[in-house]
Amino acid sequence: MTLLENAAAKQSIRSRPVGNTPTIKNLGSTTDKVLNFPLNAWYVAAWDYEITRNPIARTIAGRPLAIYRTEDGKAVALADACWHRLAPLSMGKPVGRDGIQCPYHGIVYNSAGRCISMPAQETINPSATVPSFPIVERYRYAWVWIGDATLADPAKIPDMHQLDDPEWVGDGLTIGVNCNYQLVLDNLMDLTHEEFVHSSSIGQDELSESDFVVTHDDTTVTVTRWMLNIDAPPFWRKNMRDKFPDFEGKVDRWQIITFEAPSTICIDVGVAKAGTGAPEGDRSQGVNGFVMNTISPQNDRSCHYFWAFMRNYRLESQLITTQLRDGVSKVFKEDEDMLEAQQAAIDANPDYEFYSLNIDGGGMWVRRLIERMLEAEGRPASAQPEHAHRAPKAAR
Repeated sequence: MTLLENAAAKQSIRSRPVGNTPTIKNLGSTTDKVLNFPLNAWYVAAWDYEITRNPIARTIAGRPLAIYRTEDGKAVALADACWHRLAPLSMGKPVGRDGIQCPYHGIVYNSAGRCISMPAQETINPSATVPSFPIVERYRYAWVWIGDATLADPAKIPDMHQLDDPEWVGDGLTIGVNCNYQLVLDNLMDLTHEEFVHSSSIGQDELSESDFVVTHDDTTVTVTRWMLNIDAPPFWRKNMRDKFPDFEGKVDRWQIITFEAPSTICIDVGVAKAGTGAPEGDRSQGVNGFVMNTISPQNDRSCHYFWAFMRNYRLESQLITTQLRDGVSKVFKEDEDMLEAQQAAIDANPDYEFYSLNIDGGGMWVRRLIERMLEAEGRPASAQPEHAHRAPKAAR
């Protein structure tokens, strides 16, 4: 069965009330406005190039970290508070092959977080340690695990292989967004907002007019949408002409959004000359990209949004790489403005509720999977209002 036949067989879920849709029934509470974040999960703490011998400060899932590299190149994540008087180790300096020295009184810790030197005394108190956290470098990112370290299996790191696969090329950035991380996930799982928020670049009427299919398993959710025989919006017309300079005419456009719990979303996107077989699997007459997104909560109301746009054509062109990175960055700035305005409205209207439309089908399943993770940790789905506070801007 082809993608089109499969989509037709499943029919559109957008034309039916959410409560009667078999794909998304029995979801329970999926409308928390400020969702908690799981701790037993891998979150990106930094791009690989950001980590050097000198420590940087970054807060991931509510935990302030001091992150640095040893002389051997190994990434290290320690709690960003000295055992002695809680001075931030991220303000310290590297010592020896793998150590870090507190900037306040000179206490030195090794990469495991154990104190190896104290000023003005020969005997080291055995309790003088700071927590260290599992950290793994993969797909150009450093992933950190804040929860139960015995559960930190690197095999659970979400698949983002396009980031370092030689058949793909691209680049990305980090956005610090002052909103709950779940709002970013909602945004990415429902791309009909492109029609209204990004009308000058990737938006078009067919986004909200087209059918889509939502599928899921225990850890992933996929939303698939095809728009056939349509005009290419400006962003995609430019990309088609990068590969086919004389291109004119209609295109078939696809968006295949794949969420992997708790906060990674990779979007297979592209267009091909209309009627050349893209829905059946032949994309040779088109251009294909992957929008790689992974969101690391900083706290209840801010997050680090790591993203990249990868492509599998014209690999030799740094010009296209830079143009795509800068173009997508402008598009995402429009999202950032909207998400921060949405968070402000949520905080200003604490008695208002969320309601869901059919277009929220994918996002509702995402929320359900995260709620299951939180339930397994014995933690509430909704962040408590008293925990809400403004935090410093997340990393850029």
